[in-house]
Amino acid sequence: MSLSVPYPRFTLADRLTSEQLAFFQEHGFLHFRGFVGSDTVAELLRASEQVQQRWLADEVKKVNGVPIKYGKDVDGAPIVQRFAFASHHSPVLHEFLQDPRFTALFPLLEASSGGRVGEDEKDGLVINHYVNVTGSEFSQMGWHTDSLRDVFYGKKIGPMLNVGVHLDGTPATNGGLRVLAGTHRQSLRDILFRKKYYKDVGPDENEVVIETEPGDLTVHDGRMWHRVARSPLVGEASRRRVMYVPILAGKYEPKHDNSPTPFYLRFLHLVK
Repeated sequence: MSLSVPYPRFTLADRLTSEQLAFFQEHGFLHFRGFVGSDTVAELLRASEQVQQRWLADEVKKVNGVPIKYGKDVDGAPIVQRFAFASHHSPVLHEFLQDPRFTALFPLLEASSGGRVGEDEKDGLVINHYVNVTGSEFSQMGWHTDSLRDVFYGKKIGPMLNVGVHLDGTPATNGGLRVLAGTHRQSLRDILFRKKYYKDVGPDENEVVIETEPGDLTVHDGRMWHRVARSPLVGEASRRRVMYVPILAGKYEPKHDNSPTPFYLRFLHLVK
């Protein structure tokens, strides 16, 4: 589906406007400027670094069955490049997810059962730390939808939003999030076969480039095809950190210490 560029950027208040609802229904994503300020961004980064220090010291391999992805930073030091359930290990991150503005997004689910922030479900609060250097294990993520996990387990695709809080600015020249607008209304066949999951990493002529500033919030429908492009830059200039949390409806399915590793996550090491 074509979408005029530049697309509109919005501001998130305690209730979505009719314009915002209509845009999401048509295109499957929204982009909000300045969801949090620079002080909050700095606080969230400090909190994630504290979690990282503990996990490195304790050699944490999994949290609630979800593998933790490690790699190397620009100076060769080990870092966590994909956190899972990070808010379970930080009171600052947990408190952040209580922001009442998240509830303003619930109507996007179009679910009779309302909605909830999935802090204890799926992979919880995920923090992705992309950096393009030798030794990095996470510099891009190929095309995928977030709904595949439901299909894989033979479940009906449930209502899901993937909400991202962007902690670094990402202009188009530094890679970042790309979406195929309107694909949240595609058929099950297209969800499964439109692209090769994670293997297809190249640009699509119809993709929309999401250019973010620190503190921006994005939200996309779980059925939408999207990718994270590798930065053409190398070193510190390529650093991009994003926090993602699911917003869900339907049956509550929390994870716990003894949760098995979902089958699809056994291939996480292939995503680089």
